[in-house]
Amino acid sequence: MTHHADSPPADAPAPEHERGEPTPGAPGVGRLVGLDLARGLAVFGMYAVHVGPAPNQDGVIGFLMESAQGRSSALFAVLAGFAVALITGRRTPKTGLAGRQAVAKVIIRAVILMALGTGLTLTGTPVVPILAFYGLFFLLVLPLYRLGAKPLALIAAGWALVGPQLLYALQPVFGGRVFLSYGQADGPVSLFFTGGYPALTWVPFVIAGMAFARCDLAAAAVRIRLALTGVALAVTGYGGSWLALRLVPGAAEAVRKAEEGSGMPSMSSVSPDSIGIFGDTPAGMLASAPHSEATLSIVAATGVAILVITACLAAMDAFPRLRRLAGPVIAVGSMSLTAYVYHIVAIWLLNTEEATVPPLYILLGFIASVTVLATIWSRFFQRGPLEWLMGRATGIARRIP
Repeated sequence: MTHHADSPPADAPAPEHERGEPTPGAPGVGRLVGLDLARGLAVFGMYAVHVGPAPNQDGVIGFLMESAQGRSSALFAVLAGFAVALITGRRTPKTGLAGRQAVAKVIIRAVILMALGTGLTLTGTPVVPILAFYGLFFLLVLPLYRLGAKPLALIAAGWALVGPQLLYALQPVFGGRVFLSYGQADGPVSLFFTGGYPALTWVPFVIAGMAFARCDLAAAAVRIRLALTGVALAVTGYGGSWLALRLVPGAAEAVRKAEEGSGMPSMSSVSPDSIGIFGDTPAGMLASAPHSEATLSIVAATGVAILVITACLAAMDAFPRLRRLAGPVIAVGSMSLTAYVYHIVAIWLLNTEEATVPPLYILLGFIASVTVLATIWSRFFQRGPLEWLMGRATGIARRIP
């Protein structure tokens, strides 16, 4: 069974102030539920990448598996930015004592995620956990928390444009992508430059999520503009890559050769958009495939994430009855950190790489089990177990004088 580096997970889902009484500048109940729905869908996408069938088969199953590649991790990263904005003041950034306490909460959360991610990596599962990278992302975007939607969007765009080019230029110094042997913890070079989710190219997702959160999500006109923005970004990323690889002489063949020489399976059914800059060819900068770390890939995946989140928010507001039908998925999303750790531990204990059960049945078992557990848990508790512990730990920030 193939396990890619697509581990989107789980920033601790909603911060504690997301639940309970509304706070000034906080989104409405429907929009909070919509975020949990988006998280739940991202969790299922992550499971599909790690324990599901190979994405290169024909039919609906192959399409769904391919759709999850890279996009579910990008969705989680965008949602991570939304979480940072919620903690630090969604529409209006907190200042004074409240601001210092919010910053402390983000820092504590980041440290815990880095420690937890390192622990999960040391289990030796055939998955590249994202949590340690997540913690680093939180720290890197924290200085931007007082900015509004437009400055954040411009920074995200600029970073997406410059980061991949800089990463490519630095390859002679740090080397290309390195997936560490199972059980090896990521060091600073891996976290910033060469790992499964290098900060140099993944931070734009988080900043885009912060910009998204700063918008007036209660306004239908704003949601329509966001949806159109998502479509425009997706078309620009995927369409631009498709055209460039076919119009630039030799580009498609160069990327195809790099992919074949990498020893890694293709992560895109639209060959040759695959390995990208880690194929040691400048043509890879034109790829939009998952984990190609190229600008067009970041643009496209951000567009898909914005579309998914906007659709979830709008659906939960427009169709209250849908909340009951989507309740199990929402329950999973409300405890996405727990769901993420659960699946890594389960992969470790069950040794799914050696399992003789068809991957589709393994995937369905993972989805069914986490859904049942989350649904039952949510009937008795407001937050998941790890979310509760995270809330307790970040509560220390309230002691700041």
